[in-house]
Amino acid sequence: MLALLKDNPLLVLFLVSSLGFLLGRVKIAGFSLGIAAVLFVGLAFGSLDAELKLPEIVQRLGLVLFVYTIGLSSGTGFFRSLGQRGLRDNALVLGVLVLAVLFLGVLRRVLNLEPSLIAGVFAGALTNTPALAGVLEALKGSSSESLPVLGYSVTYPMGVIAMLLCIGVLERFWKVDMKLESARVAGFAATGLKSVSVLVNKPEVIGLSVVKLAQTEKWKVLFARHRRGEIETLVCPETQLELGDVITLIGSEKAVSDSIARLGEAIPTTLELNRSHFDYRRIFVSNQKIAGRSLLELQLPQRFGVLITRVRRGDTEFLPNKDTVLELGDRVRVVCAPEQMNTISSYLGDSYQHLSEIDVLSFGLGIALGLLLGSLKIPLPNGGHFELGIAGGTLIVGLLLGWKERFLGVLWQIPYSANLTLRQIGIVLFLAGVGTRSGFAFGQTVFSSLGLTLFLLGAMVTSVVAITLLFLTHKLFRIPFPIAIGMLAGLQTQPAVLAFATERSGNDLPNQGYATVYPMAMIAKILLAQLLLTL
Repeated sequence: MLALLKDNPLLVLFLVSSLGFLLGRVKIAGFSLGIAAVLFVGLAFGSLDAELKLPEIVQRLGLVLFVYTIGLSSGTGFFRSLGQRGLRDNALVLGVLVLAVLFLGVLRRVLNLEPSLIAGVFAGALTNTPALAGVLEALKGSSSESLPVLGYSVTYPMGVIAMLLCIGVLERFWKVDMKLESARVAGFAATGLKSVSVLVNKPEVIGLSVVKLAQTEKWKVLFARHRRGEIETLVCPETQLELGDVITLIGSEKAVSDSIARLGEAIPTTLELNRSHFDYRRIFVSNQKIAGRSLLELQLPQRFGVLITRVRRGDTEFLPNKDTVLELGDRVRVVCAPEQMNTISSYLGDSYQHLSEIDVLSFGLGIALGLLLGSLKIPLPNGGHFELGIAGGTLIVGLLLGWKERFLGVLWQIPYSANLTLRQIGIVLFLAGVGTRSGFAFGQTVFSSLGLTLFLLGAMVTSVVAITLLFLTHKLFRIPFPIAIGMLAGLQTQPAVLAFATERSGNDLPNQGYATVYPMAMIAKILLAQLLLTL
């Protein structure tokens, strides 16, 4: 059997992948390894024989696909987060990560451990696969190339479990009231978007335009339909209110309630749309000429008499505004005259088949730019040089292109569903490659005294990071606990921690903290893991 496996790397790849997925679904006390189980199955296969390993190109290809697609999807959120509060949150995360590096640097000297092994402990304790990949790239061809994987694989499980334990213990110790904490967030709604019809009967808003009202009151609502007597129209920015008007609002429960109190009173039955005058439909954005452009730039109301009232991206639905940039794969709800429906449908694309395709030219060129950036030798003061490597280079280029979306006449974004698929394929290839190529050394060490030392060291690092960040964010800076634990999940770049945080909070607030710090944490851990090689 071993001979068959050694002669058939494709068979090994798909066995490791499928068995890893199966193992990753097994839950013990509500915890599962998820996609990381592929690494452990790969380690098990590789431990059987020193020659039972996948070609190196499998690992490198998977890494490039995984990191580049993360960059594309995170670019907009990353640069948007660099406001005043975003800078504070990212500075907190960066400071805690630097503390973890210093902590490990001291312990490395006390315990007299190899720097490459400590770099793997850092990547595992903070559950960051790209950081491990960057370390392996920096050590390529050296005799200690297998040590980071050993440190990573021994510490990874506690990197997840210790985070979950710290959240649960501190929540109880600090007696956190999740509902009260969530209520501290302005504009928060636990129940998504709602649509309400309002009878305008407040004299103070008569004669005001909806755009002036929204700007003055800072309402985060969308005015959709308007009825005056028997005449029904779509709201435009110049629409002025009169007594007796009925207007439809869309927004979060709190935002809608605040608006109703200022305008008049809610009508028990929603304003029915007269489909002889207006129709509505969900339409896929699949036209590459439209994707990457803002609604202000597209001028849909002026050109087609069309109003977009909601945008669904992945599993998230949100209100659009003039600065909303449409992406391939978005499902938008449009309201327009029936005779315009086919026109706007063709304009936006509305082709599910096109959403399963990617522009190979822009995708390949983006990765090529990332590889070139990663290969640049950056001089250091001591006379040496530093390289971002294929992980750092492709991530940075992915972030920039994901932020710009359309640059030099090229659409760099790919459909949301295609991004997730390529990302999953990439991480599976990478973990399977790393696991099989390092499994033999791992099997000889994991149950030794060194393995126990690494396990305890990783648990200490994870716990120190979790407790420090939650204390700084929640106690010192008074950040609501649901957002603080979302930031912790972002620091950990760990979806399992985010899922747990969302479950504990009972709402989507942790996603705000996660999205704000995730890109910075990803880049910082890739660079800091390689810095540990020099300490």
